[in-house]
Amino acid sequence: MRLPKPRGVLSEWVVSRLADARPSAAAAPAADAWDDESLALWTLHELSYRGFEDADERAEWDPEVLHVRHRLETALEERLRSRWEQAGPVSVGVPSEVPSALEALVAEDDGPSLADHVRRRADRDQVLELLRQRSVYHLKESDPVAWVVPRLPVRAKAALMELQYDEYGDGDPNRLHSHLFARGLDAIGLRSEYGAYVDDALPETLEMNNAVSLFGLHRRLRGAAMGHLAAFEMTSSLPSRKMVQGLERLDLGGPMAAYYDEHVEADAIHEHLAARDICGTLAEDEPEQADEILFGAFTCLDLETRFATVLLASWEA
Repeated sequence: MRLPKPRGVLSEWVVSRLADARPSAAAAPAADAWDDESLALWTLHELSYRGFEDADERAEWDPEVLHVRHRLETALEERLRSRWEQAGPVSVGVPSEVPSALEALVAEDDGPSLADHVRRRADRDQVLELLRQRSVYHLKESDPVAWVVPRLPVRAKAALMELQYDEYGDGDPNRLHSHLFARGLDAIGLRSEYGAYVDDALPETLEMNNAVSLFGLHRRLRGAAMGHLAAFEMTSSLPSRKMVQGLERLDLGGPMAAYYDEHVEADAIHEHLAARDICGTLAEDEPEQADEILFGAFTCLDLETRFATVLLASWEA
């Protein structure tokens, strides 16, 4: 993957800085807009994943780069927590209430459903656009969650590894979920290389990816990371079934539908693992993480709602 096209002065500074390991004469400017800020942070996070062909390998731990990343992560976290506070956060009295609180959060979520639109009304171009947007995350799938494994107590760690083993194909590279998504993209004529559609990504898409990277890369946010994972798994099985139906309606089935079909059954199992065996035991072993788990779950649902709202509005327009 090559460095993305800048969207403003900040992302232009980031791209230029990553391509040249020498200290910059000019300090990083403020972002032109949210789009510029979101791309800049996504680019800096990617240094901790697969990196860029045209970026200096030393940039990941460059103090100047880390300072900018810290600034952008702080702004993102403040924005996410502000939304949580405005929503009237749910608080749990005892750690054992965390699984039921997660179920309540998911049950009360009334955001628009992209999967339902795909099943009923979407045309081929809309579905292809959705898949291009989703590819920014699905071509890395569970990688952000992997950062959290060494940061968990024993019971939560064991349950997370059970879930991750499935996500990574039970040891079979051909069953890796990110690889299944790539095969689906190939089958319907879209590009499948990692990061192929970043230059087309909406800021809402980048914010979803930035949030899960933020949670995964910071040990103090391990509870938020697991809450995000739980909400993701708890809201995946039924939408995946709807995606299969919509893809088949539009003659886009085959490997792409197979990817979603894999998640119909798998995520029904992962829902229990994530809510009870991971988040439930984490809250019991580390009670201070209980509210953080719910913050992470809310963030997952809220960001998905914001993304769906923007995409559906653009299609209606």
